[in-house]
Amino acid sequence: MENSTEVVSFVLSAYGNIGNLKYLYFSIILLWYISICATNTILIVVIYKDRGLHEPMYLLLGHLFLNEISTSMSLYPLLLSQMFSDTHHVTLPWCFLQMFCIYIFGCVELCNLTAMAYDRYVCICHPLHYNVLMSNRRVGKIILLVWIYSFTNYMFSFSFILPLKFCGNVIDKVFCDQQLVIKLACSVSLLANISDLLFAFMSLIIPLSLISVSYIKILWVCLIVSNESKKKVLTTCTPQIVSLANIFVGATFHFIGSRLDVDFLSDEVQVILSIYLLILQPMINPFMYGLYLPKIRHSYKRLLFDRK
Repeated sequence: MENSTEVVSFVLSAYGNIGNLKYLYFSIILLWYISICATNTILIVVIYKDRGLHEPMYLLLGHLFLNEISTSMSLYPLLLSQMFSDTHHVTLPWCFLQMFCIYIFGCVELCNLTAMAYDRYVCICHPLHYNVLMSNRRVGKIILLVWIYSFTNYMFSFSFILPLKFCGNVIDKVFCDQQLVIKLACSVSLLANISDLLFAFMSLIIPLSLISVSYIKILWVCLIVSNESKKKVLTTCTPQIVSLANIFVGATFHFIGSRLDVDFLSDEVQVILSIYLLILQPMINPFMYGLYLPKIRHSYKRLLFDRK
C-alpha cells in the first residue's frame, strides 16, 4: 500500500518513440481533428439556419453532431499534446477526466441513436401518430433523458474507480482506458470490474437491442410497402445502419484490445484499433447523413451557394 501513494500519473506507453515522425503524425491528426470539428459544425449551422429542418429527426441529428465534437475534444487535445512529449505522462485527474468524458459521450451517442431509431420507427410504422408521439418538445425531453441516463449510468461505474489505489502506472494505449486503469489497481477490485461490465451492458447492449427491435419492425413494414416507399425508407435509414455497424466494429476492437492478449499484432495496428471508433465515428456520421439525407444536402447547398 505504500507504493500506491507514489502513483500520481500514468504513462501512455503506446506512443513509443516516434522520433521525427511526430511532426508528420501531429500534422495529420491536427488536420483530421479540424475536419471533424468543421464538418460537424457546418451541419449544426445548417440545421439551425433552416427552419424546415426544425423537426424531431433533424434536432436529434444536430444533437448527434454536437456530441461528435465533444467526443473529439475529449481525445484529440491530449493526443496532440502527447505527440511532443518525451515521457507521455498524464496526471491522474486528467486521466480520470478523459475517461469520464469519453465514456459518457459514448453512451450519449448510442442513446441518441436509439432515439433516432425510435423516431424512424414511429414515422414509418405509425405515420398518422407521428406528430403526437414525436413533437419537438418531446425531443427536448428525450435529449435531457439521454444525458441523465448516460451521466448516472457512468457515475455508478466511475464511483468504484475513484477510490482505487494504484501500484502500476503504465497504460498500453494512447488514451486512458478504463479497463486498463482498473488492472493497475494494487488489489483486484471485484466491484470495479462488475460495475465496468454493467456500464457496458447498460450503455451498449441495451441501446443496440432497442435499436434492433425498431429496425426489425421497420424491415417488416418494408416488406409490404411499395418499391417507392422502400427506397425512401432505405434513404433515411442507411446512414444510421452504417453508423451502428461502425460502432459495433469499433466496440469489438476496443473490447478485445482492453481485455484480451493481442501481442501477436504489431504495436501500430494495436494503436489504430484502440482508437478506431474515436477517430472514424465523428467523421462517418456527418459524411453519411450529409450525403444521404436529401433535405440536409439541399439545405447545405442553398446555404453555401444561394446568394439570394
